Amino acid sequence: MAATLAAYLGLAVLPGLWLRQHYLAPLLTTRNVLPSYAWIMNQWFTKDGKFAFAVPQKSGLIAGLIQQHCPSAPASLTLGQCLAKHGYTQWTSYQPVSRFWPFQWIEGGWLLALSVLLIAVTVWLVRRRAA
Repeated sequence: MAATLAAYLGLAVLPGLWLRQHYLAPLLTTRNVLPSYAWIMNQWFTKDGKFAFAVPQKSGLIAGLIQQHCPSAPASLTLGQCLAKHGYTQWTSYQPVSRFWPFQWIEGGWLLALSVLLIAVTVWLVRRRAA
C-alpha cells in the first residue's frame, strides 16, 4: 500500500510541479495587465534590450525596488509601472487559462500510455511465471 501511495503521489504531484508548465510553450508579453487566471511562469526586466534582472514572485525585494526607484510613488503603483519610468521593460511568460483542457488531454494521454505499458509488463510477467 505504501508503494502504491508513493507512486500515486509521484504521478499526481510531480507533473503539476515540474512537467505541466512545459506541455505547451508559454506566451510572452510586455503588458502589465494579464488575462484573468493566467498562470505566470516567470517575470523579468530588460533595459536597452538586455536582461537586467528577474524578481521572484514572492519576495520582499519588489517593495525595496519600488522604494529605491520611486520613493514618492503611490501605494497602488506596481513594480513594472515604476521601473517603466526608468527605461525598464517588464516581460512575463505565462500560460493562459484557455490551455487548461489541452493540458488535461496531454497529461491524460501520457498517463494512459504509461498504464498500457504497465499492464503489458504485468501480463508478460504473469505468463512467463506461469509457463
